[in-house]
Amino acid sequence: MQGQFPKRVFFLREERNRDTLLGLIRNLPLDQDKPMQVTVEPYKRPRKLDQNALYHAGPLKDIAEQLFIEGRQYSAEVLHRYLKEQFLPEEYIEDECLAGYRKWDYDPSGNRVLVGSTTQLTVRGFSIFLEQVHAFGANMGVEFHTREER
Repeated sequence: MQGQFPKRVFFLREERNRDTLLGLIRNLPLDQDKPMQVTVEPYKRPRKLDQNALYHAGPLKDIAEQLFIEGRQYSAEVLHRYLKEQFLPEEYIEDECLAGYRKWDYDPSGNRVLVGSTTQLTVRGFSIFLEQVHAFGANMGVEFHTREER
């Protein structure tokens, strides 16, 4: 009988990592009714914390400080949500999103709600998101500052 088997993640960088994984596989319980599932896939690096910090202290801050639409200015929080709605990938894209990514879900009333997050992007996906944010700001007349200018 199979008990609660903890999820294990292995990063195959060296021979000893592979040996450990092979040892685990040899000792996994075999059960016709509740088989184990083994998945092997390339590792995708999640977006980096420094990318996120750069976004909040850089383009998002510049947009929040400079963008006025019909005389109205918006908070960084509102703009962040708007930018995610506009520029997060609509569907899972292998090189840009982490496993399990989804942008939208539905609430009990059937209304579509944003559930996607920049934390679900890979380094490449977050870079693409940042490029789109910069293009949006530039098209709205935002002047972006470098780290040195802050």
